[in-house]
Amino acid sequence: MVDSIATTSLLGQRPWYQVSFYKDGLNQGRKTIVKALAMEVAKEAYSFREKERILKNYSVDTSTPQKQGIWPPPNKMDDPSLHNPLLRQEQMGCGWLGAIFEWEGVLVEDNPDLEEQSWLALSQEEGRSSPPAFILRRIEGMKIEQAISEVLCWSRDPAELRRMSSRKEEIYQRLQGGIYRSLAGSREFVNVLMNYKIPMALVSTRPKNTLETAIRSIEFEGFFSVIVAAEDVHRGKPDPEMFVYAAQCLKFIPERCIVFGNSNSTVEAAHDARMKCVAVASKQPMYELGAADLVVRHLNELSVVDLKNLADIDLPEFEPELEMEEEADESYPSTSEDVDDNFW
Repeated sequence: MVDSIATTSLLGQRPWYQVSFYKDGLNQGRKTIVKALAMEVAKEAYSFREKERILKNYSVDTSTPQKQGIWPPPNKMDDPSLHNPLLRQEQMGCGWLGAIFEWEGVLVEDNPDLEEQSWLALSQEEGRSSPPAFILRRIEGMKIEQAISEVLCWSRDPAELRRMSSRKEEIYQRLQGGIYRSLAGSREFVNVLMNYKIPMALVSTRPKNTLETAIRSIEFEGFFSVIVAAEDVHRGKPDPEMFVYAAQCLKFIPERCIVFGNSNSTVEAAHDARMKCVAVASKQPMYELGAADLVVRHLNELSVVDLKNLADIDLPEFEPELEMEEEADESYPSTSEDVDDNFW
């Protein structure tokens, strides 16, 4: 109110054309101030969103115990309080990578015919139509409950799913006869990782008691610090839940874990979990597993150096400073180009 009175008194002392010019300038000044304030507010909002985008792109998985936004992640095997460099090197060893193994087709022999026969026997007992071959290939690697409810669509009742799952596993174990044979080269490779103190996890959609019995039968006790069985996860492959949970139990981020499997569904699940995958061609040709990071016929073809090369983190999205340097280099011509231009 005071400003309007002062403006009126000031304008009353001027001619009409000066008053009109003064009003236009006053309005223009107010518009400029409002526009400047709006630009400042928009700039603050944009910078906030840009900061959120950068943190989202260059942050590690928050499901792990690592701190968000730190890259590369701290090495859990390294203890900076130890001032003896030899002792620190001995403790670090190969502990900066973890190995996650599938059971059947990787460490022990797999018989797909028994799996198919057990599904056909269960379908006959339940009075269902026999699942075709392409359906059996689709449910390979899934949890039994998941396959029955989501693919075969036999039931949605949790009690019925548990009953049919237990019966299907019982039929499979009866056909299998409790006889397990380790694949060629698997024991030697696991022994090498054990000597280098590389932590190992075992994942499978079989029940845990079945896995423990099989491990004892082929004398694989003491190799695996983590065992993830059907009871520990909700979904099987191609969902990466098993591998992510195994990495959490090993206390490693997914980028420093290597999955050993024998199917494309394993490769898909491992890559979805941001892990490297080594495919073992135990039941299909090597060229069909080309999506894996490395394909071998037997595990003893691998060395610790191969695993270190796979676990080496060189993803560009985790190197923002390097990207900024490259962009800066592109904005300026090289010295050789300047010399050539001046010369010609």
